[in-house]
Amino acid sequence: MSISRRIADEQPDHFAFSAENKKLIKAIMAKYPKERKASAVLPLLDLAQRQHDNWLPMKAIEAVAEACDMPEIRVLEVASFYTMFNLKPVGKYFIQACGTTPCWLRGSNEVMRCIKDKLGISSGQTSACGKFSLLEVECLGACVNAPMVQINDDYYEDLDYMSMSVLIDRLDADDVPAAGSLRGRQGSQPEPAPTSLTNVVDFKDASTAKKTKSSPKTTKGKGDGHA
Repeated sequence: MSISRRIADEQPDHFAFSAENKKLIKAIMAKYPKERKASAVLPLLDLAQRQHDNWLPMKAIEAVAEACDMPEIRVLEVASFYTMFNLKPVGKYFIQACGTTPCWLRGSNEVMRCIKDKLGISSGQTSACGKFSLLEVECLGACVNAPMVQINDDYYEDLDYMSMSVLIDRLDADDVPAAGSLRGRQGSQPEPAPTSLTNVVDFKDASTAKKTKSSPKTTKGKGDGHA
């Protein structure tokens, strides 16, 4: 998709960083040499997007360009390259669904089918209610718990059709569940349970057993050579 098609038709007339964000910008800029202001473009774009309802109008691009001493087109190139930045308004819950090989092999097509069935949207669209937006993206780096989606800042993993359906229902009610595996796995532990360490002994129990374990006693006989 071309950049022009990704940019919102309706644009605000003004954007300015809040007083709080201006303080954050000073702290961010202090991390880089003065002649390397452009290094701060990513965190500043993130600040601008969070301030402006999770999307970047062109006035925000201009404000970041000015702060970073960069041409506006260069900032736009950065903003349009990363899927984390939105150049059009998105719903309250911005769903980034991974469709790369590990997630696909584990059933991401069923997750996408659920989203379409429940919300009536495909990648790049926003639901009729305006609450959900969907974008199919490349690998989000949680392959061990595939399939997964990122919703705003959080990862939801180990999904299938039914768990995605429940997740959408809860978000629609603004009942945001804890991030992570929706099957209750800790980290990326094997299923149904750990198998490589099946005879693990509690450390305290092992220490006690070692101390109380009896060892053969030796006695000195009369002919042992000692007086």
